[in-house]
Amino acid sequence: MDTADRANAPVVVAIDGPSGSGKSTVSRAVAARLGLSFLDTGAMYRAMTWWMLANEVDVDDADAVAVACGKPVIVSGTDAAGPTITVDGQDVSGPIRGQQVTSQVSAVAAVPQVRARLVELQRGCAEVAERGIVAEGRDMGSVVFPDATVKVFLTASETARAERRAAELRAKGLDEATITAMAADLARRDAADSSRETAPLTQAADAVLVDTSELTLEQVIDTISGLVEQRAGLSAV
Repeated sequence: MDTADRANAPVVVAIDGPSGSGKSTVSRAVAARLGLSFLDTGAMYRAMTWWMLANEVDVDDADAVAVACGKPVIVSGTDAAGPTITVDGQDVSGPIRGQQVTSQVSAVAAVPQVRARLVELQRGCAEVAERGIVAEGRDMGSVVFPDATVKVFLTASETARAERRAAELRAKGLDEATITAMAADLARRDAADSSRETAPLTQAADAVLVDTSELTLEQVIDTISGLVEQRAGLSAV
């Protein structure tokens, strides 16, 4: 495929990595710069978890979660300027970021039936993205989009990730005790997601590793945008 053909073909940019590596911020910025759709797949798993909790499904009972996961209607808006997430028509963008959902999402995400359903939804979002999509999560390059145009695995030192997450939570006005508790939850969730049997958090063999520990946000955005421009023949809009 020549450059002209690539420029007209939808592209998929798969960005994976642990919490605090900058996936969401970077992915949205790259999508906006290149005129692509944006998909926060973590929000979809959080939305599923929120629904389970709201409907009193025992999230530690994998069988119960598997049976129930086909019920909620989860719709993920893919506009990088203002991504949305709804469950049964209700905007849950706020509630899904709470500590209760954060502490339980790994258990729900580990259920194979949940992953199968949400992977189908995620691929559907990519199929209708006219120009292409930037999808961020934990198994985008390894499972959901194995043939992605560009695969990136973002990482950062544990210290850098912890500091970024704490700063983000302080900006939201949370107290130090809550920040400490949520930081512990994030560390536990990364460990759980990396060790689960179904679609663990891992770097795809053909993904480009980008360590953001010593890079500015703009440098990371430039690096990934450059990869997409080179491989897909895209340019900034």
